[in-house]
Amino acid sequence: MIPEDSGGSPDAAHPAGGVAAVIAAAAPSLRPSDARVMRLVLEEPDFVRGATVAAVAERAEVSPSTVVRACHAAGFGGFPELKLALVREAARSADNVPRTLSAGTGLDEVYATVLASHGDSVRSVRATLDLAHLERAVQMLTAAAHILVVGVGTSAAPAADAAYRLTTIGCRAEAPADGRTRQLRASLLDEDDVILAVSHTGRSAETLAAVEAARLREAKIVAITSFSSSPLADHAHAVLVAGGPDLGFQMAASSSRLAHLAVVDILHAAIGLSAPARSHAAMRATADITDANSLPG
Repeated sequence: MIPEDSGGSPDAAHPAGGVAAVIAAAAPSLRPSDARVMRLVLEEPDFVRGATVAAVAERAEVSPSTVVRACHAAGFGGFPELKLALVREAARSADNVPRTLSAGTGLDEVYATVLASHGDSVRSVRATLDLAHLERAVQMLTAAAHILVVGVGTSAAPAADAAYRLTTIGCRAEAPADGRTRQLRASLLDEDDVILAVSHTGRSAETLAAVEAARLREAKIVAITSFSSSPLADHAHAVLVAGGPDLGFQMAASSSRLAHLAVVDILHAAIGLSAPARSHAAMRATADITDANSLPG
């Protein structure tokens, strides 16, 4: 949901699908009037899909020029591109599964909704991930002497997974679980190192403290986050935006975790292909260790 007090300067996304994901990524940076337009898009997509700019402006109680500006601010090329994205999304959304949960939701609907929404989360990555930022992140992580991965709360598991996956392709990566250790490690990085920060909101105080310590040491900063405008995004050299839909019942961060793990998998594959000799040696070592620690059967 777009907050009523959204404001600030927008960052453009790349809408290849997943209209809600594109809008959600830009939501914190939207002006209040732009946010009203995007709320209408989310709440009444069927109306917007068949409406004119003037009709949308009247329904949202803004000017036609505001509708056009809001489309650009949210990451679309214009009003026609927004409508085209809505048409394409409607063609794909034929499962009729609800996308929100509430206290009275039955188990069968919880089952269907969570699975459908997690699928939406992964598919929406194509709509929000900027390929130029992805390429920059791959280059920095491939060349890094050391990679410190940080994440807390629901981002702790993706951070730990990222560190392990990067290690299996020969990167020197770690994800300390203790906050003070993270801070210490960050303060010892240098310009040859990278801090990879995972944060749903981009506003976690612990994560931002580690990022600031790394920034002061001139380390490179890569962010995996759900929003294109946040303190974390502002500090990062490469911002990888990927966020899932808000299911309600305090599950927005949970859904986004799946999108963040998908980004980790993309990085793992791209970095592995960028340094094949190193990756193959590390993967052989990983396979040997796995075999040595597996029960015969």
